[in-house]
Amino acid sequence: MAFSSQTDFLSVASWDNQVRIYEVQPSGNTLPKAAYSHEGPVLDVKWSKDGSKICSVGADKAARMYDVATGQSTQIAQHTEPIKCVQFLDIGQQVIATGSYDKTIKYWDMRTPNPIATVQLPERCYTMDSSGLLMVVGTAEKHVCIFDLSNPTVIFKQTMSPLKWQTRVVSCFPDNKGYAIGSIEGRVGIQYVDDKEQSKNFSFKCHRDEQKNVFSVNDISFHPIYGTFSTAGSDGTVSFWDKDSKQRLKPFSNVQGTIPCTTFNRNGTIFAYAVSYDWSKGYKFATQSTPTNNPNKIYLHAVRDEDVKPRGTKKR
Repeated sequence: MAFSSQTDFLSVASWDNQVRIYEVQPSGNTLPKAAYSHEGPVLDVKWSKDGSKICSVGADKAARMYDVATGQSTQIAQHTEPIKCVQFLDIGQQVIATGSYDKTIKYWDMRTPNPIATVQLPERCYTMDSSGLLMVVGTAEKHVCIFDLSNPTVIFKQTMSPLKWQTRVVSCFPDNKGYAIGSIEGRVGIQYVDDKEQSKNFSFKCHRDEQKNVFSVNDISFHPIYGTFSTAGSDGTVSFWDKDSKQRLKPFSNVQGTIPCTTFNRNGTIFAYAVSYDWSKGYKFATQSTPTNNPNKIYLHAVRDEDVKPRGTKKR
């Protein structure tokens, strides 16, 4: 899911091969505005910086661009394996990056049909995020590739995840100084890029219950104003955190199912989260979706300042 940076329009990618766009009204009601199709499950969706276009990628190995003004979608990119991630980059309105299971990142100028550059990754791309000139890619086998987008065809720094198990999500700090990384073991790592700030790195446990069951961290979303962040997990809970004071600010839960993805709107007043089965318990639990069993729903949470505003350093 992704909100436009210009309006309260929400785009949603789904395993039914569809991308849907909703308008969120000030009342909290939503209006379906548009939809378009891929030829396979859609795995990621993003808005252009000016809010005029949407790019989506999926299991059909293609990236599609949807023009909000004309209502037309066109294929703009292709890989040899499913494309897991897409980013509009801050190096010109026309450049996107796609990350694929074919172990490459490809850069595309949307005005030309062929990639303008290809970078080989150590493994399959699982997750990718960018902010300013920082782009971070998490791959299979716990590799993390950091890119300086002023020189995007070279991996600036390659490292390993500080977490023990498979990477699920990376999310860049809004100030571009580092990233948060989440894994299937209910743990998040806070990582800074600059060697001088490595002492600030730390990891913490989350999305675990009183019976010591461990749940995957499925998504991490940073608040666009305060720089605090949310984590969402397979346990059906969300928590807001402040990395600088190392505090949990606010937990809440949705008992209806697991939460695969989340996003804040452009000013951080709306927090959207999806509820659907995330396959964390395997195929045996992937029963047919009904309103009471495995519902596929999107919820909008009105964000209060006191829930996401930093609280200052905790006294010891």
